[in-house]
Amino acid sequence: MAQPWDYIAKIVSLGDSACGKSSLTIRLCEGRFSPHHDVTIGVEFGSRIVPVGPPASYALNINNPLSPAKPDDADPPPQQKHMKLSLWDTAGQETYKSITRSYFRGASGALLVFDITRRNTFASVTAWLHDLRQIAEEGIVVVLVGNKADLAPSSTVAGSSEEEHPHADGDNKRQVTREEAEEWCRENKVMEYVETSAKSGENVERAFLEVAERIYQNIEAGRYDLNDRRSGVKGPGAGGLNTARTINLGMNDVAAASRGASAGGCC
Repeated sequence: MAQPWDYIAKIVSLGDSACGKSSLTIRLCEGRFSPHHDVTIGVEFGSRIVPVGPPASYALNINNPLSPAKPDDADPPPQQKHMKLSLWDTAGQETYKSITRSYFRGASGALLVFDITRRNTFASVTAWLHDLRQIAEEGIVVVLVGNKADLAPSSTVAGSSEEEHPHADGDNKRQVTREEAEEWCRENKVMEYVETSAKSGENVERAFLEVAERIYQNIEAGRYDLNDRRSGVKGPGAGGLNTARTINLGMNDVAAASRGASAGGCC
């Protein structure tokens, strides 16, 4: 039977502890939210197959670079491609940083996550990005994710002034504006900012799709060697992949994964 995906890409999530990285992965992979989640030790894994490229990419306004204009309705729709996201959810605690950094190797994409209700987590993203770019391959696709958008009223998500948040009323716990996050992306050459809520599911799928679509663009542009495990991307027929396993690893699995990462394994 034919495999249901065309490519596999290794995606890491990183950021301070308790920003909701694990909750985002669980929401994407299992479609649920758990208000209580154990602290991640080392890394946890998940996987999800998503559509990439046209026609699905038109919904995100991210077009295939080889087809810059949307085809006429009379044209036959292009064959939909699919990508298996091998998701590596890394620990955010300082204690595990030496382990966490080793998992950045061989990643083709990353979600850099902070909590919009805790300004100190936003202040940390620059250091996280520096660590990622020091270790990962050049050109890794990075999307900044502001999580816990459910704790900020929708009326102040965009176009708000500093006076409207974070302390104007008890319902709005926002401490980082959308404008600040978008400006940070421009200054640090991060291509996109997405606000999510792992609790409600808002924009969770879009955040991961933004990364997947950019990776697909790079594939189409020939920027990866699909036979080189360091690229973080594998094509059809790739063998020996350490693809994503179940979420919530035991300590023995964490130790084994750590050994595999230090050996330079991918996906």
